[in-house]
Amino acid sequence: MIGIDARAAVNSLVPNNSSSIENEKITRWNSEETQPTEAEISAEIKRLQAEYDAQEYARKRQAEYPSVQELVVALYDT
Repeated sequence: MIGIDARAAVNSLVPNNSSSIENEKITRWNSEETQPTEAEISAEIKRLQAEYDAQEYARKRQAEYPSVQELVVALYDT
């Protein structure tokens, strides 16, 4: 499990924003779009964490198999 932080949540909610976040709080908002509320940020953190956790099986399986590049090299070398 990784820790999804407020920066990741804000960037997910408002891509290309220019803000400052300290101690999981927005300290400066520089975007024409509406600043997300703490509740929206908290909900997005939970959603992103759940999405990441749901992909754990796929990440583990991917590590067990060679990459496409490795397969191409192996085919070429045979």
